[in-house]
Amino acid sequence: MSRPPITKAGSERLRAELEKLKFVDRPRIIAAIAEARAHGDLKENAEYHAAKEKQGIVSARVGALEARIKELSMYTTSSIARDVIGYGSLVELEDLDSGETVRYEMVFAEEVDAAAGRVSLTSPVGQALLKRSEGDEVTIQLPNARRRFEIVSVTTIHDRPSE
Repeated sequence: MSRPPITKAGSERLRAELEKLKFVDRPRIIAAIAEARAHGDLKENAEYHAAKEKQGIVSARVGALEARIKELSMYTTSSIARDVIGYGSLVELEDLDSGETVRYEMVFAEEVDAAAGRVSLTSPVGQALLKRSEGDEVTIQLPNARRRFEIVSVTTIHDRPSE
């Protein structure tokens, strides 16, 4: 059976946030709206308007999380290319000027951890590497400089043990 391409920890974070919003935050907001309504005139009731605004924000986030979880579940490891950099690729790069090597793992935005070398596919680094292969040279605009790298190796999710 092919698992969705998100780490177990990433999936658990999304699901935990969704559960908190639905079963903790949403009921608390509903109670705040009911309490504010009890104070009378809603036109000039700041607590009521603030609670309604929070309710809208929470509802939007719940919808976004549900859609994202559904979207991620449509991906399978079999849908991930083996020969080019994409989600799940572990990439080793050599800086062509300094000779230093760096490693990045390409992940979805929910799993980013810059300190651990986990970069989003939508980040400048991710975009520069996306659909590239071993041996390719890439130029990446980093916060402090524009640097040239050679892709030394690409290991895909297919080549690593599952989590």
